[in-house]
Amino acid sequence: MKEVYILATARPDPVDLDELRHSYESEDVELVTGEDGCLFSIRTEKLRIDVRFERSDGLPVPKELLTGSDDALATIQSAKGLYRISFEPGKPQPSVAVFEALWCARNLMEHLGGVLLDVTAYKLHEEQDVVEITELDFDIRDHVSLHAVEAAATDTPLWVHSHGMEKFAARDVEVFHLSEDDLAAAETFLHELCTDLAFGQGPQPRTPVGTSAGASFVLLPSEEARLNLFGISPETFDGHEGLYLTVVSPDGRHNVSELLQPYRDRFEEESPQETEEMSRQAAALLPAFKARFLRKGLMEPLTFLVRAPFEVHVDGETKSENLWVEVLAWDDDSLVGKIVEGGQRTTEWRKGSHVEITEDSINAISVAREGRTLEDEEMRALLDAERPA
Repeated sequence: MKEVYILATARPDPVDLDELRHSYESEDVELVTGEDGCLFSIRTEKLRIDVRFERSDGLPVPKELLTGSDDALATIQSAKGLYRISFEPGKPQPSVAVFEALWCARNLMEHLGGVLLDVTAYKLHEEQDVVEITELDFDIRDHVSLHAVEAAATDTPLWVHSHGMEKFAARDVEVFHLSEDDLAAAETFLHELCTDLAFGQGPQPRTPVGTSAGASFVLLPSEEARLNLFGISPETFDGHEGLYLTVVSPDGRHNVSELLQPYRDRFEEESPQETEEMSRQAAALLPAFKARFLRKGLMEPLTFLVRAPFEVHVDGETKSENLWVEVLAWDDDSLVGKIVEGGQRTTEWRKGSHVEITEDSINAISVAREGRTLEDEEMRALLDAERPA
């Protein structure tokens, strides 16, 4: 059993277990109390989650290690009660064990409030975060942190590595010799890799594997890969003594610039001309687009998408990020939709979240048929051909 989550609350006494029974017990789930030093355990045929309680004068966690709001940090530092949640990673499946432990924490938070600390990833989750994580599409960024450390006196000094994969019964991942310009692409690649590992579908060590972007790489156990790593002091790894999987090129070198190139392309800024043209097209076609959506048949294989700016907060700054939204309902001058892909910069806007946006904020539109995005001319033809006389 591994302690993965700590729920920090203002209540100094343990919750009344009779309050919890209806939240946990079912035909397949049993709540067991008072065994093995636990306040209670959640047990199924294949899964066991242990919860231990202790009084606290606050959990002293260095702010610089954590990802979370200032309010969440203050809550955990002043907590009077701690619920330590443990399970055996990987059983019955890596993602299932994590998901069930989060549901356990969510039920506790509904009774107690508080803040949830992911011990493996140094992340703080407030109650609404846990609700969204358990209800919306899986986003690996909710479960791992990526850290960049300057490890060498070169033009590519950065060592980027993850924290949090051990709760999925997997090693964390790492890559060396990156520059500042590589960070966005490396984060996207490592998040894809961690997602595969979290679902038990990651590549096998020492086996060349292709990426979704057409490049290839090899994962080597860090105790092997670091043998040919030069110019980096062993002291760099102080506090990071765990075992990692290291991303290297197919021939075993720590040069992954070619691997990351397709991921860099995803972060190329849209030109002002492209932005203006998409906005102009959206304004011109929006009435026909809206009318066609409202006439959409129940079984028609059409998906209507709009793009709009959403406010995000990055490194203490308020910025704007354009996100695509699948239209679900349209009423007067606003619509309700589901975010198609989560934000690139933060998890404030998660994939699958339902949002309301106004028509005047739409800066691009798109239509897909049976999963294929229509070209501009195809979309225009669809909207023009099917306008009511």
